[in-house]
Amino acid sequence: MDGKMLARLGAVVFIAFAVTVIAIDMARKDSPPALTAGSVLRPMADPPRETLRHCQQLGEAAASDAECLAAWAESRDRFLGHPPSPAPSGSTEGR
Repeated sequence: MDGKMLARLGAVVFIAFAVTVIAIDMARKDSPPALTAGSVLRPMADPPRETLRHCQQLGEAAASDAECLAAWAESRDRFLGHPPSPAPSGSTEGR
């Protein structure tokens, strides 16, 4: 096969590929347009997530913060699929 024949074959393959891509693109015009960044729905505020973000910003001080410890326990229980643990009561029964 000489160079001219190879170039012609390459051109035919390229044109066939381009026509196929255009046909697919025209067929997709009927589908609804993709969502833009501004039209994406924003999730509602998630109080546990906000608490966890606050604890993240506290750094090492969060390890001794009761609110952060409770938020981490709740997050861990939700992740592991455990039912929410009851709030600790101030009673000292059984001691």
